[in-house]
Amino acid sequence: MKKYPAISRREFLSQMSLLGSLACAYPVTSLAELRKTKAGQAPDEWQKLPEWQTISQVQEILFPAADDVPGASDIGASTYLHNTIENPDADAEDKDFIFRGIGWLDDLTQQRHKKRFIQLTAAQQQQTIEVIVKSRAGRNWVSTLLTYTLEALLTDPVYGGNKNEAGWRWLQHQPGHPSPPADKTWFHLLQRRHKA
Repeated sequence: MKKYPAISRREFLSQMSLLGSLACAYPVTSLAELRKTKAGQAPDEWQKLPEWQTISQVQEILFPAADDVPGASDIGASTYLHNTIENPDADAEDKDFIFRGIGWLDDLTQQRHKKRFIQLTAAQQQQTIEVIVKSRAGRNWVSTLLTYTLEALLTDPVYGGNKNEAGWRWLQHQPGHPSPPADKTWFHLLQRRHKA
């Protein structure tokens, strides 16, 4: 199994606070428009599945939105993760680990609250995440989700994350040009190579 460095929520927040000065530069109206547009869109079928609802909610807890700071849903974190791990060339161990983690999470919330994670209040969800990171497996699971969430913040939007370049604009990043066309993304190129 691939090992990711464990990072505590406190360490993550202190590292992210260095980016706080950039948050003021992100246009609040752009985020408001993005959130309004997203609210009017029907979710894809995979987004309605309980496991993906759980992943989306955990990502939102790990990378919460603020008025002028894009959160996990603003940057398309679950879409990026879905596109990445559902790809035939994806890391099968990561995918298995992520989905086993959802089972562990729901087992814990059933024991403590007689509910699934997505049925809990926001405060209960936060407390549950704080409990699971006390174990090594829990820390690794949260670290894995956080890694994919940060990738979604920084990736080219063609891969499903960084919707409307929200992450780049927040970080004032000037991307390289040109962006790859959708049919020339790494997973499409790998699929073509396997067929050849």
